[in-house]
Amino acid sequence: MGAVLYRRALRPLLFLLPPGAAHELALSALGPVEHLRWLRAAVRAAVAVAPDSSAGRRIGVRRMGLDFPSIVGLAGGFDKNARRPRALGALGFGHLELGTVTARAQEANPAPNLFRLPLDRALVNRLGFPNEGAERLAARLRVSRPGIGVPVGVSIGKSRAVPVDDLEAVVGDYVAAFDAVREVADFVVVNVSSPNTAGLRTMQAREHARSLLSALRARAAGSRLLVKIAPDLDDAQLEDILAVVQEVRLDGVVATNTTIARSDLVTDPERIEAIGAGGLSGRPLRGRSLDVVRRVRARVGREMVVIGVGGVETADHAMALVRAGADLVQMYTGFIYEGPLSAARIGRELARRVEREGAATIADLVGVERV
Repeated sequence: MGAVLYRRALRPLLFLLPPGAAHELALSALGPVEHLRWLRAAVRAAVAVAPDSSAGRRIGVRRMGLDFPSIVGLAGGFDKNARRPRALGALGFGHLELGTVTARAQEANPAPNLFRLPLDRALVNRLGFPNEGAERLAARLRVSRPGIGVPVGVSIGKSRAVPVDDLEAVVGDYVAAFDAVREVADFVVVNVSSPNTAGLRTMQAREHARSLLSALRARAAGSRLLVKIAPDLDDAQLEDILAVVQEVRLDGVVATNTTIARSDLVTDPERIEAIGAGGLSGRPLRGRSLDVVRRVRARVGREMVVIGVGGVETADHAMALVRAGADLVQMYTGFIYEGPLSAARIGRELARRVEREGAATIADLVGVERV
């Protein structure tokens, strides 16, 4: 009932608003759940997979020494400043990735910078890491952590004011952001793959990645560190970044960020051209993300965590990423199109799928391809 109501009534109303305004309205609507403990408890109980039964355990995994009650998490970008983590944790997500934050507070890129492609169930954004700064996020998260109830990751990026051709300054900027958030995050995701900060993706090149990730790893001292990669890397580029990931001994890979590709879209090409640059997310990214997850898993082996992101809207989509090798999956655009109860709905469907597969938990199915 909730999904039908959202699709038929609430989403059409929200989509009458500019995307940024709709996003801000959604965050405001989550305010009562964020601040009222009894309301959070009621929401959490209402969306639970199956309280006091084995069904909930079927979709839980333990990775990086953390217990994830569901494999379905929220991707970075939705709650950039940790304004609503307790509310989001109550909606059925198994983990949250907050941010991306930078060491220096910064505004969004000039508007318009966020666009919907409803025919493709996609978004295009060129926001460019707008956030209040890593210190501000950390201060807010220190207060809210006890009420979140699921593992929390924080994504860090490069401040726009730091020139990308000054590698020492870039590394120092990332280190400052990392130092600010490491104590309040269960894991930190190093975002070197957004297409919306000029030159940022050059940090995926082997030598740049080695300099950055080595510096962060040296300061990690018990922190869990992952890197988020682009879907647009060719085979050689992917091999380079994964070689560094293994050399530096990161804890995992998030695959993938948004894409700069615009192939096989249903939306009118003139509309796409008018929108211009930005990262495309949602359904068009699904196939490429699946392929990258498969390649990452084959390269890094079973020990490293792989988080699959791209076009997740249903249990089928999540299960496809699991079978390709993902330990966890994340959604963002699917959350926009499917509504606030989508993570809980996918979790319930996954629990039934795992039971039908004859597996004890979904972790038993990671990397098990079905022909």
